Amino acid sequence: MTLLGLVIATDLFALWQGVHLYGLIGRLIADVTSVPLREVERADDWYAASGYAQIAAMIATAVVFIVWFHRTRVNAEVFDPEGHAKQRAWAIWGWIVPVINLWFPRRIAIDAWNTSAGANSRSTALLNWWWALWIVDLCFSRAASRRYARAEGLEEIKGAVAGVMASEALDIAAAVLAILFVRRLTRMQHEKALRGPLL
Repeated sequence: MTLLGLVIATDLFALWQGVHLYGLIGRLIADVTSVPLREVERADDWYAASGYAQIAAMIATAVVFIVWFHRTRVNAEVFDPEGHAKQRAWAIWGWIVPVINLWFPRRIAIDAWNTSAGANSRSTALLNWWWALWIVDLCFSRAASRRYARAEGLEEIKGAVAGVMASEALDIAAAVLAILFVRRLTRMQHEKALRGPLL
């Protein structure tokens, strides 16, 4: 959860830098001589630095999240060995294998949720909202990044920066839901473990 919070913090920093760059480009479009070259270079450097911070935070979070996810799958198997559609190894490989990573982790998460849930915690709405937003964010951010990389003129760059800022807002929302998902599933497993085996 701490690392997901770090992802949110780096996204907020990138969003802030994006807003500054967007405004700067607007000033350049209005009057190219109104902005000193030094200010443009500084804004570009900070925007690039925010991108590197996002990448570092995302890699660290992904590694720790997958370790946690695998652990919850193992725990869920202890609770109900027969309640799983996918083998344990897919809790790791399901995130890595292209195309499969669009639905295997969700299936594993649903099985872990259902085997860990008490009688009053069966609703998977939180899990489904997190997964849907994560998929939308994944697709949108890739498209926004490609658009930004290909942008040439000031108007194109300004539009691309707006797209990247929108993807960062989506990423923040997905990270918030991921934190809630991690908290809820971890709590359900902890409470079920404390109840002990059913006789």
